[in-house]
Amino acid sequence: MSRPLRKSTAPSRTSRQDGDATRQQLLDVAGCVFAERGFADATSKEICARAGVNLAAVNYHFGSRDQLYEAVLVEAHHHLIKLEDMQAVAASEEAPRAKLRTILTRIVQRAAAPDAHWGARVVIRELLAPTPFAPALVHKAIAPKAKVMLGIVSQILGLPPDSPGLQRGLFFVMSPCLALLMAPPAMRQNVFPSLSDADGVVEDMLRYADAGLAALAAQYRKG
Repeated sequence: MSRPLRKSTAPSRTSRQDGDATRQQLLDVAGCVFAERGFADATSKEICARAGVNLAAVNYHFGSRDQLYEAVLVEAHHHLIKLEDMQAVAASEEAPRAKLRTILTRIVQRAAAPDAHWGARVVIRELLAPTPFAPALVHKAIAPKAKVMLGIVSQILGLPPDSPGLQRGLFFVMSPCLALLMAPPAMRQNVFPSLSDADGVVEDMLRYADAGLAALAAQYRKG
């Protein structure tokens, strides 16, 4: 008795892989275009032409140019540091301060890189001239990472995550990363050349933050 032939899954698997590759190609090219031109002036036509794909590809893979931009925003923030990487650090056996150092080091290394990835430029554009998609960036990228950071700093300070002192303290700790990201390369090179030393920057950030966090902890533990 002959056995029924089994259908091969190779074509569908290959098709899915090709689709994933096309989606990622669109995401990367769109990131470059949005970084260069901003949301208002970037067109699906230019993005598809530079990606070497059909004009319908944007709608097929993302639904619309708006949804493509939203995906680019989230991808841009993930380039600075991925949520999964932060969660892995938070779950590690490292001491809380060492966890903070690890995460700050990764962010500073990306923010201070001499050749900025398109993700940094997209985030800067969005911060300087927010679009209607800024809430999506906050909800999908910034808020989950802030939750991880609140947990780490909570361990350092001994304050609950909803403490005003803890929330403000985290904002003060992370603000230099934003400043470093937005500082023009010429300013970093010619005015503050020591900013090119990522390890040194992180260590001084931690020294500076330690004093401030300790003062906040002492103040808010009084209650």
